Amino acid sequence: QVQLVESGGGSVQAGGSLRLSCKASGVSYSSYSSNCMGWFRQPPGKEREGVAAIYVADGRTYYANSMKGQFSVSRDNAKKTVYLQMNSLKPEDTAMYFCATAKPRFWLGDYCSLSHNPYNYWGQGTQVTVSS
Repeated sequence: QVQLVESGGGSVQAGGSLRLSCKASGVSYSSYSSNCMGWFRQPPGKEREGVAAIYVADGRTYYANSMKGQFSVSRDNAKKTVYLQMNSLKPEDTAMYFCATAKPRFWLGDYCSLSHNPYNYWGQGTQVTVSS
């Protein structure tokens, strides 16, 4: 059974940075490295939204338009861990952040979706709170 565990959340003042981690277990290296890993967030009282995704095999990345330049996704395959570097944080970035895994969509130009639909394994989330 695939398990994803997020960490690195916390409270930070506006303008600060955080790096979230998502460690995968219960999955072979070949399965892990052939998938997409996505980051999503759910602000209080709002729907879950896609933040960024990475195709683990070759590291190509995808970002929500509003988060380009502010967030950066990367991976360490030896550790089966994906990271989300968040800079210049704003109070509106306050949310529960989740990672999830999905099969890549090779038939499309963007291998990895920023919609939650294709993602079938999810972590429990890590809370990020940004104060003004």
